[in-house]
Amino acid sequence: MKAIKLFPLILLFLLASCSSVRVTTDYDTNADFTKYKTFAFYKKGIDKVDISDLDKRRILKAVERELLALGFSKSEKPDVLVNIFTKSKEKINVYSDFYSYRGWYPWYYGPNFGMHISKYTVGTLFIDLIDAEKKELAWQGIGSGGLITSGNVTKKEERIKEFVAEIMSKYPPGRE
Repeated sequence: MKAIKLFPLILLFLLASCSSVRVTTDYDTNADFTKYKTFAFYKKGIDKVDISDLDKRRILKAVERELLALGFSKSEKPDVLVNIFTKSKEKINVYSDFYSYRGWYPWYYGPNFGMHISKYTVGTLFIDLIDAEKKELAWQGIGSGGLITSGNVTKKEERIKEFVAEIMSKYPPGRE
């Protein structure tokens, strides 16, 4: 009976702990991605991002690490400029559980019987690669998923790395 009571909480924990980053990409089909070998960060765009400077640095370090792993090098005269943008949205989950905290009492339907409410934040990270010569967007990766808002800095840094790695795993187009 206890296992039945705990099942919804265990399911919620498993879903939250296994939550991945959903990634979509878009790109210029006429861009020659093989010619992009160097990068720099687009300071004007990044300065406008409405997140803490600490989180900006975490994201930029993760992007730099991924680009270096792809064979790029940082340059004063880059082939691509890297820009980021973020969004976040509060979500509320409401679900009912017939086998709630009171045990299995089908004849008792008190206030909020079996009602569970959870609140969480979904974040979206956009990573733009802009052709430095043409000044046009060449590739955009978008990742969405649950954010770490508990104040645990280590978990937050790991989540940011996960976001960036998942997004950059889709670059260049056609890479699987």
